[in-house]
Amino acid sequence: MRKMRKPLLVMASLCLVFATLLAGCSKSGDTNKPDPGTAKNEGQQQKNNNTTANNTDGKWVLGEKPLEFSAYAHYNNTDFPKWESTPIGKYLSEEKQVKINMIAAAGAHTQKLSAMMASDELPDMIWTDRDHPDIDRLYQAGKLVPYDDYLDKYPNLKTWMGDLNLLRHDDGKLYRFPNWYSSNPFGNAGYVINKKIYDELGKPKLETTDDLYDYLVKVKEKYGDSIVPFEPHRAQDMQGLGVLYTAFGEGALYTHLSSGLRAVPKDGKLTSILTDPVFREAQKYIAKLYREKLISQDAFNQTEDQVLERVMTGRVAVFAGASPTDFAGEAQAELTKTDPDGGYFMIWPIHKPGLDKNKIYPGTYTSFGWNAAYITTAAKDPEAIFAFLDWYTGPEGMNVQFFGPEGKNWQGFDEEGKPNFTENYDPKEVAEIQSKNNPVMFVGNTSYIDPAKYKYMANLPFEEQDWRTRYQQTITWPTQYNVTEFTGLNPAAESEEGIIQASVDEMFLEIYAKSVMAGSDEEVDKILDQGQKDLVSLGYDRLLEWRTAKWQENLAKMNKK
Repeated sequence: MRKMRKPLLVMASLCLVFATLLAGCSKSGDTNKPDPGTAKNEGQQQKNNNTTANNTDGKWVLGEKPLEFSAYAHYNNTDFPKWESTPIGKYLSEEKQVKINMIAAAGAHTQKLSAMMASDELPDMIWTDRDHPDIDRLYQAGKLVPYDDYLDKYPNLKTWMGDLNLLRHDDGKLYRFPNWYSSNPFGNAGYVINKKIYDELGKPKLETTDDLYDYLVKVKEKYGDSIVPFEPHRAQDMQGLGVLYTAFGEGALYTHLSSGLRAVPKDGKLTSILTDPVFREAQKYIAKLYREKLISQDAFNQTEDQVLERVMTGRVAVFAGASPTDFAGEAQAELTKTDPDGGYFMIWPIHKPGLDKNKIYPGTYTSFGWNAAYITTAAKDPEAIFAFLDWYTGPEGMNVQFFGPEGKNWQGFDEEGKPNFTENYDPKEVAEIQSKNNPVMFVGNTSYIDPAKYKYMANLPFEEQDWRTRYQQTITWPTQYNVTEFTGLNPAAESEEGIIQASVDEMFLEIYAKSVMAGSDEEVDKILDQGQKDLVSLGYDRLLEWRTAKWQENLAKMNKK
């Protein structure tokens, strides 16, 4: 899953995703906490270093000399914006001599990276899923730069992340710089509700799957085709449909559907998702919504821009996804400009009647976040790029990304290392900065920025708090589940299990889409029964056995076995 990128907050909301996620290997969620003065000292020291004419310790220091490198986002339908078009990019380009050349794929990401690999003309930095199989190909080819020699010299990642062992590759080296890592729960998955439509329909109860169905029917009856009752974001990435799956089982997790798992844990083993009773019940419910046109009918082929346009114009009644706060937070500010009573709000996760609502988790996170930045051997000065990423993920870098350059909205650090917010702090400006910087938040540090954001928000009335922040604190973060134990379950791309995974992933998406579009409950069962047979014929059972072994190894490292 992308944000399964972040966090979007996810990230700025975070999460993520990656999750976002953070726990160490020795014990999930029990990472080394920085000393209270660490952030302050690091931030002040960095500031001092940046104004020092001569750097004598051999470290690369932001702003001392120009830094230029290329970056590529390896996500379908996602390209980095031009660096200088973002507030952080403009500032760093003009004030710190940092220029990043963004490489676009325009939707042809698989072909783009394949072409770059074939010609050996790789970007200097690649940002993608933490365990993407294409990255494994680069690792096997020796095209990734290990970070181990830089960790002590540039200590922000090590300080704020803690135990990095589960992130290491088979050779014991670290090649991933995680995004939205955290020792605390975070993430943005859940349900966003159109306030205007909800009010017009009488503010009905929205707690169970029955409530949700009745509500969507009412939306369809009143608004016809002018409003999408349930917008699931991008169905081919599971997104909102995956969120609906979690409503049907206590402990049913979004991650069960992901490419890195595609399984349900049972009695110490990873078992087929297609034979899982909870998954089957959820698919029947989803198929019913789809055939009654209560779900966006182009959910499997719509683009991010199409989803954003509908959310921004208020043409969705319920919006669910891995990080719906990204779009909804932006739309909230826009819609309430002309209608103070409009906009969106979030609800506690929907649950099947009879289930404990506090054991429903629409989203997941890991200690390591959702994605990662990799430096390739094409980089002329990989240490400089790592040093930049380390500054970017540290207190000063995080504050500039979220609140703008020091001086306007914040000035210096308090005794706990959090930013001191000024009397000129402009919430609207800050919200705009965060939204515009979100696409280039490569290595977000949830452990630091969450407390920093809440320092300002804590003393504000609920209705005056930043929209994303208030719902992260009250809805999304309390309902995300730590799945750090399931990280690293992707086999090497060229191994037998890796080849099986590629085939399973392709077929699974086909099976999944067919089951969503099924004409009856009986047809859903028929599709999933045949799908199970087809996956087994590809070696699905072998893949599950391999993943079970890796999962148990993770549990042992985390002292959870």
